[in-house]
Amino acid sequence: MRVVQLTPRGSGCSIVFGDLPSQREMPPGSMRGLQLVVADAHAARQELVDRGVECSEIMVVDEGDGGTFVGFSDPDGHTWAVQELKVRADKPLIPVEHRDRFGA
Repeated sequence: MRVVQLTPRGSGCSIVFGDLPSQREMPPGSMRGLQLVVADAHAARQELVDRGVECSEIMVVDEGDGGTFVGFSDPDGHTWAVQELKVRADKPLIPVEHRDRFGA
């Protein structure tokens, strides 16, 4: 079994990819609605576009924090939603003063 776990610096969550039994049962591209949370959806979209990823335009479904999204598909066809939560910039899941304790 091979697994890759991605944990952004200071994050309290991870994304795991790999050759897990449950993933081998799914056809490629069958995972829908995977979600990433960022502090700035416009900056995240621009970074994806700069890296050659086709993305949707920014979608604002609610003016409140958490209501702004951008979508894309990865090379395997899985779909992703990137949600903007501005509060993450000011209040990350792991406070800055505690990051060294977690190896971040």
